Amino acid sequence: MNIVVTGATSFVGTGAVKELLRRGHHVFAVLREHSAKADLLLENHKIPENLTIIEEDLGNLGNLVNRIGEPCSVFLHMGWRGAGSNSRKDAGVQEESVKDSLNAVRTAAALGCTRFLFTGSQAEYGIHNTLMDENIPCRPGSPYGEAKLKVRHEAEKLCRELSLDYGHACIFSTYGPGDHPWSLISTCIGTFLKGGHMELSDCTQKWNFLYIEDAGRALAALAEYEGRLLDHGCVYNLGGPMEETGPLRNFVEQIYELCGRRGSFEYGLRPPNAEGVVNLIPDIRKMERVAGWRPEIRFEQGIRNILRKL
Repeated sequence: MNIVVTGATSFVGTGAVKELLRRGHHVFAVLREHSAKADLLLENHKIPENLTIIEEDLGNLGNLVNRIGEPCSVFLHMGWRGAGSNSRKDAGVQEESVKDSLNAVRTAAALGCTRFLFTGSQAEYGIHNTLMDENIPCRPGSPYGEAKLKVRHEAEKLCRELSLDYGHACIFSTYGPGDHPWSLISTCIGTFLKGGHMELSDCTQKWNFLYIEDAGRALAALAEYEGRLLDHGCVYNLGGPMEETGPLRNFVEQIYELCGRRGSFEYGLRPPNAEGVVNLIPDIRKMERVAGWRPEIRFEQGIRNILRKL
């Protein structure tokens, strides 16, 4: 299939593109002009034969119709302005991303796509203390979560009007090689390996981690699904193994052990983030039931994979 991917050099985007290429699809990867991350998509310093890189601003996605010049099957939209922690609080920036996303739907229809996939976020759900399935009430606590939820509602409506299938992948917490250096896992590994000290919050909230390769396989499974995703409801949770969900401090302590018990850490020294104490308890059984996907990489193996690549 010909598959258009925006946000192709983001952490999750890179994982998805690599998996789609591995499965033999032709990917049109849309990057910002002069992107410094284009090398992330290369294999042995070369562009794969089934990859076409297109530089285009998220505000001008309509230009892709002429630039691609051939029919496509799936449009995977992961491009988002203001995904960083500070920008997530900027309602104006988030609204621009909503407009970009809806324009991406129209572009997908013009390209002849039959399916539009969007990467949403657990931030849409807000704070919950119970198992979070796709039908749990949404109470986003940030402009970022509100914007992602707005796309869910408006993109589904627009897709139905344009006769497009719609899948909304609600992604929980991802990790793996290439993760952001400021993430909790990256910071813990970097600090412990240097023998440093980690000052942490209480870390008592429930958490779950999804390995990047499993995330890529999940998005590829949604792209390849032979039926209509909308027939099962448009939202699909993507999370790690459900049996591994537990207090965040359990994951910190696993990392500490795998780093050879170097360095030190202390709980209760940092306040919760601006949204409060958030639990991540994803129910991913719908993805298994509908798309035949389940995560394969357990947390210990994922951390070992990261350590081997350092």
